[in-house]
Amino acid sequence: MEDNRGRTWPIPRSATRVVALPRSWGTSIEWRLLDGRGWLSNAITQEIEQRRLFPWIPVCFGIGILLFFRADGAPALWAPMGAFAVSGAAGIALRRNMTALIAMIALSAIFAGFAAGVIRTRSVAAPALMRITITTIAGFIEAVEDREEGQRLLIRVLEMKDVAEAERPRLVRVSVRAGAGLMAGQFVTGTARLLPPPEAAWPGGYDFARDAYYKGIGAVGSMVGQVRRVNPSKPPDWSLQLAAQVDEARNTLTQRIATSIGGAAGGVGAALVTGKRGLIPEPTNDILRGAGIYHIVSISGLHMVLAAGTFSWLVRALLALTPAVALLWTVKKIAALAAMIGATIYCIFSGSDVATERSLIMTLVMFGAVLVDRPALSIRNLSIAALIVLAREPEALLGPSFQMSFGAVAAMMALVPLMHRKPVERTPATTIELGLRWLGRAMLGLVTTTLVASIATTPFAAYHFQSLNPYGLIGNALALPLVSAVVMPSAVLGVLAYPFSLDRPVWQVMGGAVEQVLAVSAWVGSFSGSTVVVPALSIGALALLSLGLLILTIPASSLRWMALVPAGIGLALTMVPDRYDIFIDREGAGAAIRGSQGQLALVGRPSNFVTEQWLRADGDARNADDISLRREALCDSTGCVVVAGDGRRIAFVLDYAAFEEDCRRANVIVTRLQAPLTCHGTFVVDGEALKERGATTLRLSRDAIEVTSVRKGREVVTWPGDRSFQAERTPAQGRPRPARPVPEQDLPEDEISSGEPD
Repeated sequence: MEDNRGRTWPIPRSATRVVALPRSWGTSIEWRLLDGRGWLSNAITQEIEQRRLFPWIPVCFGIGILLFFRADGAPALWAPMGAFAVSGAAGIALRRNMTALIAMIALSAIFAGFAAGVIRTRSVAAPALMRITITTIAGFIEAVEDREEGQRLLIRVLEMKDVAEAERPRLVRVSVRAGAGLMAGQFVTGTARLLPPPEAAWPGGYDFARDAYYKGIGAVGSMVGQVRRVNPSKPPDWSLQLAAQVDEARNTLTQRIATSIGGAAGGVGAALVTGKRGLIPEPTNDILRGAGIYHIVSISGLHMVLAAGTFSWLVRALLALTPAVALLWTVKKIAALAAMIGATIYCIFSGSDVATERSLIMTLVMFGAVLVDRPALSIRNLSIAALIVLAREPEALLGPSFQMSFGAVAAMMALVPLMHRKPVERTPATTIELGLRWLGRAMLGLVTTTLVASIATTPFAAYHFQSLNPYGLIGNALALPLVSAVVMPSAVLGVLAYPFSLDRPVWQVMGGAVEQVLAVSAWVGSFSGSTVVVPALSIGALALLSLGLLILTIPASSLRWMALVPAGIGLALTMVPDRYDIFIDREGAGAAIRGSQGQLALVGRPSNFVTEQWLRADGDARNADDISLRREALCDSTGCVVVAGDGRRIAFVLDYAAFEEDCRRANVIVTRLQAPLTCHGTFVVDGEALKERGATTLRLSRDAIEVTSVRKGREVVTWPGDRSFQAERTPAQGRPRPARPVPEQDLPEDEISSGEPD
């Protein structure tokens, strides 16, 4: 600043204006509040100067999505859209007041997220079966997945016997034992045993029904008898034809890779290229999980970056061979454009799953920044990718794929640069020394990024999968160099050589590297404690840990130290998990009750999948077939009784004859039958209550019972019982009926999506 005598003086910070802010803010911002007096004002000034407020917009957008999924019922669209318009208009009117403007932008993002949830839910709405049905179906095969035993088909249904068109699912997913010759695009018919997509096995568990709804799948099951090819009544539309052609190409290449490599390595190699994981043996899946590297078989960020990077390197290297091209053309941008095209084709070819699409968007944003001469890796670009993903598929926010991938990338962007010191520049003595330094820096970078990503994703892994892999750092450090240097470049070269039928040697080279990855995984997985089962995190603990991660990664100033508060409280909550005392199957087929020894005791006949879900949620490492699960239950032909640690008796009733005694002696009764109205003084969860609430859990205290269900959420009632958990009915409706066997009501484990992280 120059005065009237020509002298120059430094401009104080309190008088400066940030040039990046809109011109309308110029004279109205009260900079005296941010004049550097104190840590908080300095930190806020730094955040504004470095434009670190923008990444909070997708955070607010996500909050709106979470509020939508917490809503009870079907929200109206006009409400969030109207609130979005009002808050946006208020932001424009108050744009001269920075604090008010920021608040209005945050509110607008929240309402926009809520509206996105409403729009997405309405756009994918389709009928779903409400009961188990055995019927004849006919439709086009949209996708085929080869498995160790048979195939799994995704059928677009056009006809379904004895089911009204308004109730007919649009898509069904069925397994076939003998499916030789079946291909995508064929019109088939046959008898199918179908059931509604199963809901979560416990409140907070994996909800397959929700995922199926957003995929348009209205029923799952298996084909009974022969599946016949017939002539369709009308030709398939263009979208089905395109999907069928892509799926058939994927299956053909999958078989080519699997047969070229052979064995378990063939199934893993095929999955790495095409995303088809059905040929991987289950023991191999367990080996990869135990080593903490199962994410390599899910087409996600790692594969997309490696594939796009290989395309970029190849194009840039080829163009650089010609001096005129290298000097006159913008080779870097041409390579970035080629990488974007290659990544898009790879996404389509690999199935365009949610994780793959999310990875593609992040990759396109990264290379798009190169085209416009902006930093490719920045928290701002990551925020743009998050906004696009959540706007397209708001339900992705609830899944482990989105949470773990964005959490890992944000943590690496924010923390990895802080963990590396700039190397001291000096001339190496020998070429060997130069190579050793390069190798050391590469290994340090790999270990650092793996460590940061592992820490960032641990809360989400504990919440969704109730398991941790302490040696995942070792597994990733040993396996990822092979994947990055050999497997993925071989995959790109193999795909390019495939049309010329010169790909088999390339697949065999890749297979050798995959076998080494499996060997490393088996070695790491053999360590004692390679997989640790932990109790499921509460929603509160996950929310606090997630907030801590956001505060740690988004701010550029010392505000990130505030992350210690929510993260510390979240960690404290994980140390004292609040376990459920009783898990009840959604149809009353069985229950798991905490006995006097503090462990769960199994009663009834729940499926193995549901039982393992309960055990993992409780932090119990036992398998579903462990004989110790039945030790504390006293059972006869009419039911079972388990004595809890506080002496209360919990009865599981299978026959009406047991009600007379159990209503007098038990404190809690669980049954799939209709309990008689004369059962007073006892807390009852019967078939009618389960039909209304779905899978239910109970937490017993001295004075009350906390009831949490999939459909109704949390309810608290007082002892000795609240009759609201038995549906209102007349005495005639409550008369005993003949006992009937518990039906098979859960899918086999291979019919449930694994939900593995990327």
